[in-house]
Amino acid sequence: MDSSIINQDSEDTSKNEQTEQSSSLTFNYIHVKLEKHAQPEQSTKDIIVEKTREYCTSGPKLLISILFRIFPVLQWFPRYKIKKYLPGDITSGLIVGIVTIPQSIAYSVLANQDPIYGLYTNFFCCIIYFFMATSHHNCVGTFGVLCLMVGESVSKQLQAAGYNTDGTTTAAINSTLVGNMTCDKSCYAITVATSLTFIVGVYQILLGVFQLGFISMYLSEPLLSGFVTGSSLTILTSQMKYLFGLKLTSRYGAGSLVLTWIDVFSNLKNTNICDLVTSIIAIAVIVPVKEINDRFKSKMKIPCPVELIVIIVATLVSHYFDFHNNYKASICGTIPTGFKVPRAPNWGLIPSIAADAVPIAIIGFAMTISLAEIFAKKHGYTVSSNQEMIAIGTCNFITSFFSGFVSCAALTKSLLRESTGANTQFNGIISSSVLLLVLLAIAPLFYSLQNCVLGVITITSLRGALRKFADTPKMWRISKIDTVVWWVSMLASSLITTEIGLLVAVCFSILCVIFRTQRPRATLLAKVTGTEIYEDQFTYKELSNIPNVKIYRFDASLYYANKDYFKTTLYSKTDINPSLVSALQKKAKKEEEAAAIETKNRFIARFNIIKTSGKIRQSASVSVPQFDIHSLIIDCGAMQFIDTVGLGVLKEVKNDYEEIGIRVFLANCNPSVRSMLSNGGYMNNASSGIDLHIFHSVHDAVNFAERKYREKQRELQMNDAAFSFDPNQAISDDLKD
Repeated sequence: MDSSIINQDSEDTSKNEQTEQSSSLTFNYIHVKLEKHAQPEQSTKDIIVEKTREYCTSGPKLLISILFRIFPVLQWFPRYKIKKYLPGDITSGLIVGIVTIPQSIAYSVLANQDPIYGLYTNFFCCIIYFFMATSHHNCVGTFGVLCLMVGESVSKQLQAAGYNTDGTTTAAINSTLVGNMTCDKSCYAITVATSLTFIVGVYQILLGVFQLGFISMYLSEPLLSGFVTGSSLTILTSQMKYLFGLKLTSRYGAGSLVLTWIDVFSNLKNTNICDLVTSIIAIAVIVPVKEINDRFKSKMKIPCPVELIVIIVATLVSHYFDFHNNYKASICGTIPTGFKVPRAPNWGLIPSIAADAVPIAIIGFAMTISLAEIFAKKHGYTVSSNQEMIAIGTCNFITSFFSGFVSCAALTKSLLRESTGANTQFNGIISSSVLLLVLLAIAPLFYSLQNCVLGVITITSLRGALRKFADTPKMWRISKIDTVVWWVSMLASSLITTEIGLLVAVCFSILCVIFRTQRPRATLLAKVTGTEIYEDQFTYKELSNIPNVKIYRFDASLYYANKDYFKTTLYSKTDINPSLVSALQKKAKKEEEAAAIETKNRFIARFNIIKTSGKIRQSASVSVPQFDIHSLIIDCGAMQFIDTVGLGVLKEVKNDYEEIGIRVFLANCNPSVRSMLSNGGYMNNASSGIDLHIFHSVHDAVNFAERKYREKQRELQMNDAAFSFDPNQAISDDLKD
């Protein structure tokens, strides 16, 4: 029968004092054996029949529940409060839509796509997310880091297909890649991007369906922050050629960041002065205005859409002064209007891009879920991580058929949406309406817009991520390990590649967790005077040590990876290696026996019994260490679990210490640890399931250890008195009387 063991000291302090003064010592402990709830046993057949009956009787309700779960809009939209929510949603939707226009165009260039495809992505994602999201404030669309990762994957496929980076081809166009239609570089680039987006959406939907949203927990905040900062450095580097108007071959792979900067400095003599001057002016205008927006955002109901203003002014100036023909400035070119016919992904590309889609899918849903949880906590509503993953996966899945690329919740636009008064997901419909107007009529007006302006907009949007460098000193003071994780993530994602950098960061973060459990803090505890509280005696002052009792605390679970460290620190803190002491004791005993045989005609004095106070006999040739400890208490409060190896270590420690006269007690064991000890045969009385060496608190263990020691001392004193009784002397005393 399974049981849980509780040892409880039922005596209070006054009763303890009375017991100590009495000649007969008794222990009134209550050993409670708790039985677990009996679980009803059902056969597989009964379970199947019961589940089938349940589904049949509640079929309609189940379908409605599934429908409401997949489309949360059915739950909140019927209760939409027009007067309360609509003004804020309209205002926020318009502002976010206006800001999205320049970012969509700029991030399209970052993803190696024509500007129109960024508008498609944001338009469709906002509509789909409206129907399926549980977050009221997330703004789904193009995100710089994902666009960079998409751009890297697209560039690899372009190079593999024989395209170079200046828009021409070095090999014959393979018409079979996209059916019977010939395909230039731009066409092939969006074909790769949509195929990549399709497989990313499939991954994310499957993760949500199988309730695997917990995977995002392995991407810690320092890891994600470092990854975003490192990717931001890569994005900044990739945009420098646009700021200087240089025609450089894009670098990809390990060391691309350093090589790109080398190319930039090597080609500074070829700088396009027109693009450089435009970039400087754009930076001088955008940065101060964005700083003002950030500093006074609490007082400004509507932030200044400085990016859109700069784009409009720059486009007009470039058009009327004809920068492209007069100064060879690089411009966006023709931007078509309307929508393209839906087209299925290129199935032949799926095997070659399936691996690239994995980190993109993980980063996408991690950013979406983390932002959703932040806003939900701030505004007092709940979100479903798995439903958010299904929502963002569906956005990518459907968008891939409409010439869009990978999207997720964008940090800047989400913060803007939240700060401008958004109340529900309905603001996404308003933003889509603004983008629809651009797609149908306004897009061709951006023909003369310089690419350097888009590069400036991309770089200035990275200010928040780059400012994380200033937070590292504070992070170092709080947690050195988290700071190291941040730096490793940042350096790996910037100096290697984004995909491999993410893998390196995750592996390093997991190793840090393992390291923390492999070499945790181990210390001795002492009592806070006048209380039943025990704290680290090396950290706090004015603590009182318990005489002849050592209390050892191990701040981690005990398993195979830290078993040696557990024993090493235990021996070090207690200053006793029981194996060594036992060996010396046995050697001393053998030498004493040998000496007794050689001098058997000599009167052999009776040896005193070894007392648990630790004063051990010393042979003439062997020095046995002396110790003043009779009990060792192991505080297991930080042990969430122990495995079979950890169980074996506890058994070994218990046996080794008790062999040299030191009793071992366990305290603060949680139910799973107690169950492991019981099933593993650690307890003395296996039949009853009760063991006097396991306690719920350190204080109970200390009281029990001290009482046991006093009882043992009384027994030894009684034995010594009986052994020292001389009958001849007693008879002589009687005769005298």
